[in-house]
Amino acid sequence: LGITVDEARQFIESYYRRYHGVAGFFRRVLSDARKVGYVSTILNRRCYVKGIRKVDASADGGGFRQLNQAERVAINAVCQGSAADLIKVAMISIHRRLKEDGLATKMLLQIHDELVFEVPEVEIETVTALVRREMSEGVVLKVPLVVNIGTGTNWLEVK
Repeated sequence: LGITVDEARQFIESYYRRYHGVAGFFRRVLSDARKVGYVSTILNRRCYVKGIRKVDASADGGGFRQLNQAERVAINAVCQGSAADLIKVAMISIHRRLKEDGLATKMLLQIHDELVFEVPEVEIETVTALVRREMSEGVVLKVPLVVNIGTGTNWLEVK
């Protein structure tokens, strides 16, 4: 980023002050992980994290660095794993709805939290509404999921 370590620290501290719930969430995730040795995604898939327990970290001489790495792995597994849960639920629902509604649209590709479709021009409005609904309502959360949709003749044009 071209910033100093001190500037990075200030940025992170500012973020946690503004979004104080995030820090609390991370502390709870790590506390639970240290007790049981794994983290869970939003749909309760487990990811076992080697070295997350302090006993594990010191047992093989890895010490603080290994524990710190395990903590990063644990937080990332919860965040990225939960995002994967959400997109998979959406993909299954969208696929089912496309078939049920007899639409010619094809789901072509998933890249992280994005889906790419081949949509006949006459179906764009219908499919846009369907995709938005299935992606935002596939899993009921306390906060709304925001879904951005773009159209174009190719993927680069959509960006």
